[in-house]
Amino acid sequence: MKRVVVTGMAGITSLGSDWASIEANFRASRSGIRRMDEWNRFSELNTRLAGPVDDYAVPSHWTRKQLRSMGRVSRFAVGAAEMALADAGLLGNEIIRDGRMGVACGSSTGSTDEIKAFGMMLINSVAEGLNANSYVRMMPHTTAANISIFFGLTGRLIPTSSACTSGSQGIGYAYEAIKFGRLPMMLAGGAEELCATEAMVFDALYATSLKNDAPHTSPRPYDSGRDGLVIGEGGGMLVLEELEHALARGAHIHAEIVGFGSNADGQHATRPEQATMRRAMELALEDAGLTPDAIGYVNGHGTATEQGDIAETLATQSLFGSRMPISSQKSFLGHTLGACGALESWFSIEMMNRDSYVHTLNLDQVDPQCAELDYLRGEFRQMSNEYVMNNNFAFGGVNTSLVFRRWS
Repeated sequence: MKRVVVTGMAGITSLGSDWASIEANFRASRSGIRRMDEWNRFSELNTRLAGPVDDYAVPSHWTRKQLRSMGRVSRFAVGAAEMALADAGLLGNEIIRDGRMGVACGSSTGSTDEIKAFGMMLINSVAEGLNANSYVRMMPHTTAANISIFFGLTGRLIPTSSACTSGSQGIGYAYEAIKFGRLPMMLAGGAEELCATEAMVFDALYATSLKNDAPHTSPRPYDSGRDGLVIGEGGGMLVLEELEHALARGAHIHAEIVGFGSNADGQHATRPEQATMRRAMELALEDAGLTPDAIGYVNGHGTATEQGDIAETLATQSLFGSRMPISSQKSFLGHTLGACGALESWFSIEMMNRDSYVHTLNLDQVDPQCAELDYLRGEFRQMSNEYVMNNNFAFGGVNTSLVFRRWS
């Protein structure tokens, strides 16, 4: 088995596109959530809250030809990938184009402008607004395909469009591809573009926050006063590399991936299951050859939905006990869906390497129905850990768990 390390990391969020900016906002307890007055036209949509990337502009060196096949979700994915490759010292290097690098990436859906255009064709019988690139921008694997094409990657292409686990499955499957010797390098992660339709998915389930006049007070993961989730957007990508390959080229190593677990609830499309959540974590520990006491921090999925928060914390406590520190960055950014697993993995590694862990924003009073855990509240926590875990859980009953090891 090959050892797998992280040599590049990057992301695009509502609070910045570099760790220094994002960390500064985290430390200031500054939220990326705002009221979406542009959603007022949707009379049946109750929530008006979201975490948009308001200031995003595509890099000036991207060509019109390159942009034709990319909707907003792919632009987030390709932009994060470009920054991650630069961080890894691989941007423009010919070794990524000869079959040694692949991509594993996904999103909840393709770009919704194109979905709308196809829908209007069915309604009006006129293909207005559709062109040769419309399907490429809409297709479920648009992020992975666009990354591969943009950078000329000819290795494996693994689409991981599994809603809220798209990013973490991307990292997990990329890790396994390298671990089992299929190729030495992978770009891995996920992305999502904000759309009112995604908010409506959860609104129809009575799962969105309605604190429309106080956007910075929501979402509230694990809090007794929470009233639902808030949708966000962005993209996150990691460069994964076989250890010996990374060492041979003198790469800077951010962390080692030592464990990945993924399974399915097999019972209900939208109701989380405590037992299989726990089993996903156990699978990651077994893959890493670790016992539960080795993990020093869990980056929780923390959506601020009642069923999700309760099931997740009960599963975590049953495996690790009440001593486990836990927090959720969705409290700052909202639920970035396909991007969250990648962004939260990036944050987990940054926190582990700096011995400084982000608190959960708006967590004033822990819901007594949630399990007893060491919830990070109010401010950053100083801790030194060799291993951290990142967990994500998705519609369809998809569960993922990743274990990262400090590199020294």
